[in-house]
Amino acid sequence: MTSDSQMAGDFLSLLATQKLSPWRGEVSPSAPVQTQATTVFAFHFAEGVLMAGDRRATAGNLIVTDRVDKVIEIDANSLLAIAGVPATAFEMARVLQTSFEYYRRSQLQALSLPARVRALARLLRENLPMTMQGIGIVVPLFAGVDHAVTPAEPRIYFYDPLGAQFQAVGYAASGSGSGTIRSILSFQERYGDPRPSQMKLRDAVRFASRLLATASEFDSATGGINPATETYATIKSLKASGVETISDAQQKEFLHD
Repeated sequence: MTSDSQMAGDFLSLLATQKLSPWRGEVSPSAPVQTQATTVFAFHFAEGVLMAGDRRATAGNLIVTDRVDKVIEIDANSLLAIAGVPATAFEMARVLQTSFEYYRRSQLQALSLPARVRALARLLRENLPMTMQGIGIVVPLFAGVDHAVTPAEPRIYFYDPLGAQFQAVGYAASGSGSGTIRSILSFQERYGDPRPSQMKLRDAVRFASRLLATASEFDSATGGINPATETYATIKSLKASGVETISDAQQKEFLHD
């Protein structure tokens, strides 16, 4: 039996004590090594919300690929960033895309932001059995435009693996490199010039690329940016007017300004 002292800490710490790491595929010896996708983050910039993620997926200490797109457009007003097991996360994204579109067509209006936020929370709760087994953990970020306020504003939400959702005031990050990224975002928002919330799109994209490059120096599961191999991040912006994808060509241009 596990003592109370071993059970202390947050949910991810609990999984670690039971040898069910959410990031590295370190499950019990009898379980297969699984593919994991990290790192993702989002922050408010002058024109809306910027959401980004590296493209690396790992299985244990192996690099599976550096071509995963971890930031997914759910609809014209919603973005999902995945951290955790891609198979589970991609299925959640498909369910959200289908349900949001069905509601829009059947009700002739888009689903409200609170309803979209709760829809993802419900999928995470339904995934609890897989989460407890350590073979389907997803810790996503969500960004959506709130049309209930004037003018409409994009908002950022982060979740725990059990489905609890929280609104982020300025930024949020998830995945194995998230600690480094949150630290830099916190420092830059307090003391930077410009602060992330004051940056125009070009500066925000450049800043996001450098965040990933820095995180990759301290975390092997974060792929970072490698212009030599044409490996860039997945970056999308969410404004009141909708979603914009920042292409590899644009990222290359912004980085070399």
